[in-house]
Amino acid sequence: MLKKVAFVIDEENLKNNEVTESIESAKEYINQCGIEAEVLGAQDFFKDNKTDKEMLVVADRKENTVKATELGFYVVGVEHSLNKNEEFPGVKYIFSDIDEVDLDSFVKAYQRYAGEPWEVLTTSRLLVRETTLDDVDEFYKLYKDPEMTRYMEGLFENPEDEKRYQKDYIDKVYGLMGFGVWTLVRRKDNRVIGRVGYSVRNGFEDIELGFLVGKEFQRQGYAYEACKAVLDYGRDILLFDKVQTLVKAENEISINLCKKLGFKVFDTVSVEEDIYGREYVGEKIEPIGGPTYGEYVRLMLRFV
Repeated sequence: MLKKVAFVIDEENLKNNEVTESIESAKEYINQCGIEAEVLGAQDFFKDNKTDKEMLVVADRKENTVKATELGFYVVGVEHSLNKNEEFPGVKYIFSDIDEVDLDSFVKAYQRYAGEPWEVLTTSRLLVRETTLDDVDEFYKLYKDPEMTRYMEGLFENPEDEKRYQKDYIDKVYGLMGFGVWTLVRRKDNRVIGRVGYSVRNGFEDIELGFLVGKEFQRQGYAYEACKAVLDYGRDILLFDKVQTLVKAENEISINLCKKLGFKVFDTVSVEEDIYGREYVGEKIEPIGGPTYGEYVRLMLRFV
């Protein structure tokens, strides 16, 4: 958990009033939000600080981001009027207009480094957050009922394969795309009850909404509540102009739910299924027995 933000600023840059005022403003804002923040010259920081995994370092010089990273800190760059051409190799994020960056951005940058899942959104009953490896065991409980895989692909036979796949997915998809398939949690008891989110399916260009709610938790309105919130998030935050969903032709319940959400039937398409086979082998995808296809109804929701 993020507990401290350290602004590590080049000593010469700290002599500039404009830079100092913007950094101090950011520090005061973070303090007011309940997280400790401090502004230090680079020499003072590296003299006194030991690696702290609950700290985010925000530095304005390449050599300081490199040194802090080598020491094991989580580091982002900061751009201001005196370092417009500065490069920050190896950092995941670079902040500009630092006095206008909200707390959520600091927290999310820290979480990405620390491997903590981002909370995407909440509703009155549900939390949608990024998936963790700990969720995999709960997924197997959800998928164990044969009805769950009647209309959709299941998990890998070996849970360790599924965990390897999920680790690659977390590392590559969330950070690169800014969205993905997320874990659905019931807030009142913190139980994992399903999955919901966005993906881009092989052979299609449009962003696709997907969802699953475990059989024990069905018929309680959770799927509609989660999908409605995720669609709003896609429109308002991710700025999608349209979203598709692909539902197996015989899955009338899900087709009707999508229509209730505002989707319109677009066409019927043939979709490749079980593209990973029964074993996950990383980048190399080799379906056992060759590709198989199913007939799916494609529904489209246009936001604009």
